[in-house]
Amino acid sequence: MSDTDAELAELVPLAIDGDRRALQQIMRIIHPMVLRYARARMGSGRMSSAEDIAQEICLAVATSIGNFVDKGRPFMAFVYGIAFNKVADAHRALGRDHSHPTDDVPDTVEQSTPEEYALVVDGSNRVHELLDSLSDRAREIVILRVFVGLSAEETAAAVGSTPGAVRVAQHRALAALRKNLDSGTGER
Repeated sequence: MSDTDAELAELVPLAIDGDRRALQQIMRIIHPMVLRYARARMGSGRMSSAEDIAQEICLAVATSIGNFVDKGRPFMAFVYGIAFNKVADAHRALGRDHSHPTDDVPDTVEQSTPEEYALVVDGSNRVHELLDSLSDRAREIVILRVFVGLSAEETAAAVGSTPGAVRVAQHRALAALRKNLDSGTGER
């Protein structure tokens, strides 16, 4: 059990019993992880920002924490289940949204040049194209392991698998990504 899992195991029962400070600490712990998860699952140029989705995930966790039942799986498996559904909701909403809003005028001027920005956006789009070339399960494992930084054990708990199966799936997914990158394709 990781330090995070141990800390959450102590805080969750307190939060379920109504301890606001425990809930605040839980949010402090999970927010960076769900933000990385949302950023990895949502491509750049999406209408819904990863920050908004991460906030929705945290709100859903806070409102449904009373429904959490400890069945031997880490609390983060519960959190990533909610995160998976919130990201799926955001993708469905994007499919229905045909508006083309413009960005607000920024308060400060960006230091990067338009060329640097284009390279970053293009690289981000390429990463998402490559991730989209994977099966849903493989993509989820790569996102949790590589982008979110979970251990094989934590990822296994989140996806309902074994650590060994997660490592094998990650190895195969990374090999497929490498092959697609070398061949210049990102298609399924």
